[in-house]
Amino acid sequence: MESSTLIENVEYLLRTEIAPKSAEIDCHPAALQAALQVLGKASLLALRVPHVWGGREISEFTFQCFQEQVARYSGALAFLQAQHQSAGTVLSRSENADLKRQYLPGMGCGQALVGISFAHLRRSPPPVTAVALADGYLLNGELPWVTGYGFFQTFIGAAVLPDGQAVYGMLPFQTTEQATGGKLTCSEPMALAAMNATQTVTVHCQNWLLPKSEVVKVSPVSAVAVSDRLNVLHHSFFALGCARAGLDILTTVYQTKPLPFIQLAQEALETELAECRQSIFSANPDARCFEQNLQLRAWAIELAVRCAHAAIAASGGSANGMNHPAQRVYREALVYTVSGQTTAVMEATLTRIQAPGRKAFNIRNSYKS
Repeated sequence: MESSTLIENVEYLLRTEIAPKSAEIDCHPAALQAALQVLGKASLLALRVPHVWGGREISEFTFQCFQEQVARYSGALAFLQAQHQSAGTVLSRSENADLKRQYLPGMGCGQALVGISFAHLRRSPPPVTAVALADGYLLNGELPWVTGYGFFQTFIGAAVLPDGQAVYGMLPFQTTEQATGGKLTCSEPMALAAMNATQTVTVHCQNWLLPKSEVVKVSPVSAVAVSDRLNVLHHSFFALGCARAGLDILTTVYQTKPLPFIQLAQEALETELAECRQSIFSANPDARCFEQNLQLRAWAIELAVRCAHAAIAASGGSANGMNHPAQRVYREALVYTVSGQTTAVMEATLTRIQAPGRKAFNIRNSYKS
């Protein structure tokens, strides 16, 4: 299937089956589960997994367009499926053929659902550590952020070894005890301001034995920083989708309130979004272009917030309702501001907010004339 046809079909599926239920999907796990199954029935849950393992093996460009479209129609679904897609990519690159045979063929259709938890590898000291044993690795500590409790049967967790390596392995996504005395304990789902239905928990590891058969890979912890530089634009596509969602609301509002200034705001933001999107999709992902790409990431974040804010402003007081679409998109912009955040992304985001073009208006000038 040509990439353009795939994206057209995805957009139609999202617009007809997901968009009408986006408010419910944001709040209720059962609705989110049904939405995830919609993607599974369309075999859209292993898009970067090779054909030989049952995936779609689409191009990076097409995958970016897909992520953008899902974020446009449901932030909760975009966030949840992204965990599973990442797990599929990591597994497909593993040297553990048995794990690949066990999980990958069922991931595209949602028969096997897998989450991830390794963003904490950016933290120092590491919240989860491991020591090597003859038959595997012993894990201790807390995985601070694991999304998909009740959705995913397993997840790929990571722990830091004394030599600076990180071991990645398959862990059951439920409170479990081992015959050896090891234990995994899942917390109650966190109360989050946005995408609450995704059910994010912490998982405590107490002398958990990760058998060698469940090891996905062992790689240097420093590889995470290298990946962050190469993939600095990765989360930008969610922000672009969020920005588009804000403008969709603005368009709808204008149909009932045809005020000229709403149209002007719509046109200005549409133009800026087109420019931002073109710049990001045409950017060179080479690590040598990191600084330029970092600025593009900050632009996408800020634009998502401004488009969502425009939807709030134009919608008026009704936007304060929890079920109003502008309220949901505004909260989603919060998530995309901090998703995959590194210190460099934080700095670029705050620097852009302080940009000269955004300086506060000097009210004293209003009295001159």
